[in-house]
Formats: sequence, structure tokens, C-alpha cells
Amino acid sequence: MWGFGGRCYWRGKKENGGKREGIVVVFAWMSSEERHVNQYVQLYSSLAWNSLVCHSQFLNMFFPDKAETLAFDILKELVEELKVKPCPVVFASFSGGPKACMYKVLQMIEGICERKLNLDDRQLVRNCLSGYIYDSSPVDFTSDLGARFVVHPTVLNMSHPPRVISWIANGIASGLDALFLNKFESHRAEYWQTLYSSVTMGAPYLILCSENDDLAPYQIIHNFAQRLRELGGDVKLVKWNGSPHVGHYRHYPIDYKAAVTELLGKAAAVYSQRIQRLEGQRVGVEGAHDEIDPIDSMGKAAASPTQSFCGTPLVPNDHFFMPSSIEYYEGRDGGSVQDQQHKEGLIHLPTPPSISAQGVLGQILFDVCVPKNVEGWDIRSSDSLNGRSYTSTRRHAPFNPIKCIRRSRL
Repeated sequence: MWGFGGRCYWRGKKENGGKREGIVVVFAWMSSEERHVNQYVQLYSSLAWNSLVCHSQFLNMFFPDKAETLAFDILKELVEELKVKPCPVVFASFSGGPKACMYKVLQMIEGICERKLNLDDRQLVRNCLSGYIYDSSPVDFTSDLGARFVVHPTVLNMSHPPRVISWIANGIASGLDALFLNKFESHRAEYWQTLYSSVTMGAPYLILCSENDDLAPYQIIHNFAQRLRELGGDVKLVKWNGSPHVGHYRHYPIDYKAAVTELLGKAAAVYSQRIQRLEGQRVGVEGAHDEIDPIDSMGKAAASPTQSFCGTPLVPNDHFFMPSSIEYYEGRDGGSVQDQQHKEGLIHLPTPPSISAQGVLGQILFDVCVPKNVEGWDIRSSDSLNGRSYTSTRRHAPFNPIKCIRRSRL
């Protein structure tokens, strides 16, 4: 009870026959034993949820490094199970369980502990964490409250604990308070800040409490729930009047089971939606790398508009037209690309001057000027896109129709 660290173990695997909906990590109250949490483990198991149970020691409250060691061991167990088959995870904390261990687990998931987890392992747990259950918790710990907790009849299952146990508990608590007063206050502030920051993980909360709880006062728990709501958390607060500390399930089993069943169902839905969103993001990123960007392809084509796909120069002209990217996909007036091409044409060819062949002069010019053999022609590609008009390497004299007429008479 008064030592350091703690232990953890699995429950529910055999009962569920290897099938599970999720995992509940149970942060039991300090000084608890396995028989004390069996009823909760059986409840989770009846809903096909396995349990990873953690029992922490009292002195973890004063020595966070001991709580950190236990938290690391719990996360290792959890990560090994999630690597085999990922599933939703719910943290269920009872009484002082958050201060003795759970808040260190949350810090490790966020990567703000001195003891670091692998980044992939942290992300795996973060993706699976889908809900929180607080039973008679969280407790605002001070040393005297810790002493009262240890000798409380509900915890020890004794109506009147021996007086010697009370003396020992008060003596140890007073000594620890004198030695760690300043550090204890800073750890207390860090503890509450960690619990509030858990709202960023987007998981729902179920808080179970009683107005008759003298170890976890209702006003403190109510303020905690209200603050979570202000931070954007999905919080359900269930309050009873006649149940003692960590005794709500025993006194109100039907209401308790209904509230827990609702929370676990909501956690499973949150996990499913989260995984679908992550899968969609992953597929989107992979698709962005694999598909060819049509805009980029058009840019490459526009860089060399006179080249065909095989590298052969296309017929040049001075009225070459390349549509913009918006016109390429939508058309200028909302019409299709084919309609736009039909109206304007993507490449405009110049209209050569026409000469009627019906006149005498036209017939003479056609017979004389059009050669029957084109082997001597010199046709070269144009540099019209560079601003230069088409020119042949051979220079010709200006056209003289009288000279052609004289040659025809010969």
C-alpha cells in the first residue's frame, strides 16, 4: 500500500474468446486489490471489452518519477496489443488513479515526459484513445486527503479501521507534506493541467459521482466537468445521492451499467469515424503523388507548342492559339471543350489569297507558275513563334507576270 510503483495485468481475454470490441485501461484506486475491481472487469467483459488493470501505490502521488515508470510499463503492454489488432481504447480511472498513474500516461502520449515513447507508438495509442470514464474522480489531492483516503472505510472495507493505522497514515502524510510542500503544489497544478489538456484528443467523457462522497467532493467534480465543456469536450455527468466513494456500481447497478454501455458505444463510434478519416487522408496523399497533374502536363506542352508527341515539328502559322487552363476544362461560355473547338478552333490557319481560274490570265498563270516537279523546293520550319516570318534560304526575284507571258509565247 505504502510502496512505490505498482503492477498491471490483463483480464477479459479468455472470457471473450479472443473477440473484443475494445480495451478498457483500468486505473484502480490506491491500495486496491484484484478482487475489488473484478465487478468492473466483468461489466466491461460482458460488453466484449478487455481490461488492462493497473494498481498503483500511494507514494506515487509524491514521487511522479515512480508513477512515470508504471505508466511506461502500461503503455508498453498496450502498444504490443494494439500492434496486433488496433481497436478503441478507453481510460477508466477510479478515485486517486489519475494522480497515481493516469496523468503520466497522458503526458507520455503527448510526448512531454522525460521518458519517451517511440513516435509511432505514441501516435498509435493516440489514434485509438476514444473515451474516458471517471468514477469518484478526479480527486484534488493534498497530503491530508491522501491520509484520509488510505484509512477510509470504503477503501479498507472496514467500518472502523484500527487507530494505529490512522496514526501511521497521518504521520507519514505530515512528513511528506513537510518535505515536498513546494514540489507537491507544482505537481498538483501539472496534474490538473494534464487532465484538462486531454480534451484535445477528441474523446467523450463519462463522469460518475455522488453528493455523499467525502473523498471526492461533488463541487470539485462538477467544476472539472464544467471546465471540460468550456474547452469543447463531450461530457456526461451522472450524479447520485446515496452512494459512497467508489460504491456507485454497487448501489445503482442498472443506471451505472447503462451509462457505461452508452460511453463504450460512443467510444467505438468515435474510433470508427477517426480511422475512416485517417484512411481517407492517407489515400488522398498517396493519390496526389501518383496521379499526373493535368495542369502541369499542359504547362509542359505549352513550353514547346510546335512539337508533336514524337518530336516532329508541326506546321507553323502566325495565329497559333493555346487555351488557358480554365478554358481547357470548362470552356469559355460554360460549354464543352469540343463545342468550343468547333466554334473557334484551337489552331487557326491563314486563308491564302484566291485567284479565279476562270479568266484567261488566271489559266496562263496556273499553267506557267505551278511546276510539275517539286523536288527542288526548299521548305523549312518557321520561326514565327519567335517573332520572325517565314523565309526561304533561297532569295527569289519579285514576281513579274509580263515575263511569264513572254516566255509562254516562246
